[in-house]
Amino acid sequence: MLQDIIITVPATVAASAAPVITDVALAAAPAPAAQTVQNSDGAADFSFANAMQHMGVVNWGVFIALVLMSVVAWFYTVMKVIKYARIKGRVDNVTASFWQTTNAQEAIRFMEEQPTWEPFSKIALDCAQAAAHHQKSEGRLAEALNRSEFIDRALRQAVARESATLEDGQTWLATTGAIAPFIGLLGTVWGIFNALVAIGASGESSIKAVAGPVGEALIMTAIGLGVAIPAVIAFNYFNRTNRKLIAQFDSFAHDLHDFFATGARVGGEKR
Repeated sequence: MLQDIIITVPATVAASAAPVITDVALAAAPAPAAQTVQNSDGAADFSFANAMQHMGVVNWGVFIALVLMSVVAWFYTVMKVIKYARIKGRVDNVTASFWQTTNAQEAIRFMEEQPTWEPFSKIALDCAQAAAHHQKSEGRLAEALNRSEFIDRALRQAVARESATLEDGQTWLATTGAIAPFIGLLGTVWGIFNALVAIGASGESSIKAVAGPVGEALIMTAIGLGVAIPAVIAFNYFNRTNRKLIAQFDSFAHDLHDFFATGARVGGEKR
């Protein structure tokens, strides 16, 4: 009888205590759904839209300046690529046709038929006009400058003019490539300053408090580099192309000088 009571009592106590322990464990464990919501609410938002919402007057000015610089730089890049393609596509035909004509009058007439943007025809026409003007002049002009010097001066002016025309837009490309990273850096510094102000105002140093300003700062840096890098590449490419074209200008001008000053092209047949 006593043995049955001893065995029964622990079993009863164990049975009644088990639910209590289970309830305490369940109450202490956090709900998975609530934890998920908390993590979601505390996540830092580094998206572009969130950064744009935190942009102040200074960074809006930086952003607009970078966009305008990029638009103008790309405009010059596209226009100059088209211009160089048109010049290179006609240079061989223009120069070869000029030297293959039977006389100077036909050569000049051929050059006059070329488009106004074609540089080699302009150089040849300036040279022909200088030669004709010197031939018609009398008195002091012929005495002050001989035919060779007068034609050489006209050719130098024509080559310098066409060389300067090739450089249109390159100043903007060089300026954009040089200062765009620093303009983006200004936005970065200002964004970090706003982050520090946000920390001081909120009294907390969590990543959520500074996510917007930091994202803004990083975006300004990326935009500045994205504007500068294509501009620098375009400037270097156009600079190299200009050097090649200017060398062709000089070579063509030397041949023109020899022909209009002496009546024969060096290395070519007399016409």
